[in-house]
Amino acid sequence: MRFRDLLSVSLSGLAVLSSPFLHAASKTCDVRQMGAVGDGHTKDTTAIQRAIDTCADAGGGVVHFVSGTYVSGPLDWKSHINLRLDAGATLLGSPDRSDFPLREDAKWRKVSLLHADHATDISLTGKGTVDGNGHVWWDAKAEDKKKGLPEAPRPMLLDLTHSKMILIDGVTIQNSPQYNIMAVLCDGLTVRNVRILNPGHTAPNTDGIDPISTSHVLIEHVLIDTGDDNVAIKSGLVERGDPDVPSTDIVIRDCDFRNGHGMSIGSETAGGVRNVTVERVKFEGTRQGIRIKSARGRGNDIGGFSFRDITMEHVETPIQITAYYTGGMKGDTAHPVTEHTPRFHDILIEDVTATGAKRAAVIYGLPESPVKRLRLKNVHISAEAGADMQYAEVAVSNFVVDATRGEAVTKGPGVIFTEK
Repeated sequence: MRFRDLLSVSLSGLAVLSSPFLHAASKTCDVRQMGAVGDGHTKDTTAIQRAIDTCADAGGGVVHFVSGTYVSGPLDWKSHINLRLDAGATLLGSPDRSDFPLREDAKWRKVSLLHADHATDISLTGKGTVDGNGHVWWDAKAEDKKKGLPEAPRPMLLDLTHSKMILIDGVTIQNSPQYNIMAVLCDGLTVRNVRILNPGHTAPNTDGIDPISTSHVLIEHVLIDTGDDNVAIKSGLVERGDPDVPSTDIVIRDCDFRNGHGMSIGSETAGGVRNVTVERVKFEGTRQGIRIKSARGRGNDIGGFSFRDITMEHVETPIQITAYYTGGMKGDTAHPVTEHTPRFHDILIEDVTATGAKRAAVIYGLPESPVKRLRLKNVHISAEAGADMQYAEVAVSNFVVDATRGEAVTKGPGVIFTEK
């Protein structure tokens, strides 16, 4: 698909989500009228679930949270339900970790505060907050690590599987035990006008938004300040037995990324990732900026990406494209190509300005699978060290690296570098 066609295709699949909530809501269910207290101490799980079930049984509607703090364990989010949180309303994850059982279908994670499975036409809107009470889980993880214990499963905050027509608009999402928003095998996800906040240095694995084997995604006007990838587009992990379903047709625009590991694609890409547009995004203090990562055994067809109109300040590595996410680069030789060899191709990076970086760029393909058709156009980077490349086909136009030490661009083995 041509880059100029991507936006219209992606947005056409999302046009149905342009309204706050499309389903003709036949009922409004106030969680307080269903027995919720909202005092920040009483567990309101049963009352909130009763409100969801009542509206769902009526064909759909609005589950309404007025101002208050509603403590809850996992909630089953059903089709045609709009969860509406007023300003001053907080849905707070229970501090009791025992309230969150393991997922029977995915024992590497626990059931989330908000989970939807095979749901259609669902939305989370309003000016309120969803708070995962993450410190309870982060502290336990740190203690287990000190004791040499294996990492215990944690819940996500929003866990969406096999669902479609999903809208998240206006709310603040914070303090997630693990990923904040995870969509697996979904179709049609819009996240807009949202703040995702987690303390970067003490909140491990708190990815902001992770579309996994998910298509027709729009992320716009979102601020993400977190402890791992700001956004990570993935498509399955072979060793976990995930299906090889690609993530496709994704647009991320007009966003602000603070702490975090940047705009990532990967590293779990066994199903492939195709047709991604990222534009008008500002990065401030992230570890990476544009980050495409995979490794042998977890790759596939990964390409058709456009990154445009990007500014970065104090980003450690503004551009990182690597097929060595799990290591093994030193002294490497070609391996046999398999179905899950990462194949990076057709990547456009245009109109990018980065200042205060440590390493301008890292571009590492594999000897048996070099990066193909990477274009860098109007890219200006100021960094301590320059760009390092190997096994990559790179075409540049007005690509300027101002490095305070060493070469501006180091071309290792297997690099085809052309300037226009």
